[in-house]
Amino acid sequence: MKLGFSPDEEAFRAEAAAWLTAELGGAFADVRGLASLTDAPERRRDWERRLGEAGWSCVGWPKAYGGRDATLAEQVIFAEEYARAGGPPRLNHIGIELAGPTILAFGSDEQKARFLPAIAKGEEIWCQGYSEPGAGSDLANVRTRAWREGDDWVIEGQKVWTSLAQFSDWIFVIARTEDGSKGPKGLSFLLVPVDQPGVTVRPIHQITGEAEFNETFFDGARTDAANILGQPGDGWKVAMGLLGFERGVSTLAQQMGFRNELDAVIATARANGEARNPLIRQRIAQAEIGLKLMRYGALRMLSDAGDGRLNPAALTYKIQWATWRRDLGELAMDVLGPAGETAPGGDYAFPALPNLFLYSRADTIYGGTNEIQRNIIAERALGLPREPRGDLK
Repeated sequence: MKLGFSPDEEAFRAEAAAWLTAELGGAFADVRGLASLTDAPERRRDWERRLGEAGWSCVGWPKAYGGRDATLAEQVIFAEEYARAGGPPRLNHIGIELAGPTILAFGSDEQKARFLPAIAKGEEIWCQGYSEPGAGSDLANVRTRAWREGDDWVIEGQKVWTSLAQFSDWIFVIARTEDGSKGPKGLSFLLVPVDQPGVTVRPIHQITGEAEFNETFFDGARTDAANILGQPGDGWKVAMGLLGFERGVSTLAQQMGFRNELDAVIATARANGEARNPLIRQRIAQAEIGLKLMRYGALRMLSDAGDGRLNPAALTYKIQWATWRRDLGELAMDVLGPAGETAPGGDYAFPALPNLFLYSRADTIYGGTNEIQRNIIAERALGLPREPRGDLK
């Protein structure tokens, strides 16, 4: 496994870094370093369009669909430079990192031509319709239904924890399309427009003061019969392929964000004297080691990614980074001491490190709780007996 970069790849790095520095130091200086996932949505939509215009939005995609045909190494480089330059959280990260690669892997030529260029240009924002009140980590328990009616699919049900749905144009939905089916059987993967009378989005206000997540209700919502990935009943296969992309190249950009957070913890410890505390120093060292291990693990995971199959190395990654970041949040609060328990000013908005602590509690829950992750590793990687699941077959 190659861990370094060639001269051509370093030239690509220089090109990406120069462009990002110019844009984020110029016309888009107001969104540089933005940490909130919900602030300045219109400016962040503008930023998505600017990335698309310059061909930097989806660098790993084929040029025919708005990408650059970037190699895996180049995708890693751009992800790192984006985070290093202080690029804001991508408003369309669901479309770029999940919907788009899934359409590339499972979609028809017509679906690719319809959806991918609009994602790459920043013209259409996507969100994810997986979790339900009774089906979060246990995705096979979804109850949202869909059925054919003429030239449409009609959808009834509810999704929850729908990230950035209030800003989205499209949502991909796992729905049960076979009456009487249970578990992973009888599910389909539908592409549904959000702006229609049958879709209602209700933001969920979090302890951080933001409203990144939403409840999304489908009350006779419709989508064209052609807007299904694969065949009816293929939803589980497509959904599992998407989870492989969820642990894709974006993990390297995520780790650059972690690097910035750990550096902020270290800087705070030095500033307030906690760096002289031997226990704090030991925990910082452990965090540094953990971050380096994650990087090498992610490179290993990505070494044969991209075809929609869930790489065995990816099975361990989610629990690894979620646990690491949860521990980092706890370390941040211990470094801050009492200062971490108050927010300056009258607005309900915490500074970066307390916000890290609050948000990192969710990392071990969404995308499959740590408990579910352990089951997945045991059953799929180690081949241990499956956990009993009631009457699901």
